[in-house]
Amino acid sequence: MTEHDPLDAWIVASAELMKLPLDPAWLPAVRQNVEVTFRLAAQFDEFPLPDDAEPAPVFGT
Repeated sequence: MTEHDPLDAWIVASAELMKLPLDPAWLPAVRQNVEVTFRLAAQFDEFPLPDDAEPAPVFGT
């Protein structure tokens, strides 16, 4: 973890808050997973929906 990297600090703090063990050797893999998750979430957030879009009342068949 770099001293001033906010994402690394967030990962470490989140693991501590959830009482999850976080071996420092895992940090690069966890960081990569979080970066992919944030990138996918941003794409989902940017997807345009019409103003009258409603959530589906039932999912599945």
